Amino acid sequence: MRLVRWDPFQEFLAVSKDAWAPPVDILERQDHLVIRAEVPGVRKEDMDIRIENGVLTLHGERKEEKETKDVNTHLVERVYGSFTRSFSLPTTVDSSKVSAVYKDGVLEVTVPKVETAKPKRVEIMVA
Repeated sequence: MRLVRWDPFQEFLAVSKDAWAPPVDILERQDHLVIRAEVPGVRKEDMDIRIENGVLTLHGERKEEKETKDVNTHLVERVYGSFTRSFSLPTTVDSSKVSAVYKDGVLEVTVPKVETAKPKRVEIMVA
């Protein structure tokens, strides 16, 4: 019988590789919302942004880099695999004008608000 040393951290790392979700910031400006997601190591081609029924969904995959032979891996802490994040959008946004920019590992999605009706002064007539 072979004695195997138990490493509780190794089990944690194995679980953390199954799923991951990028951290996200959501900001509101006067005329638009900004959603920023940290997705370093994810290629633009491996990401997808969709809006359906008032829900914005970010989906992507960070692919594991294949090492060559004769390489001994001592520790792997980076998480690989697919992710999905979904956000309900308010009814005050114009989903037809959403734009996205990916730079330095940060995906920034801009969601413009619809033009709001400006207050209108009603003149009182004398009868």
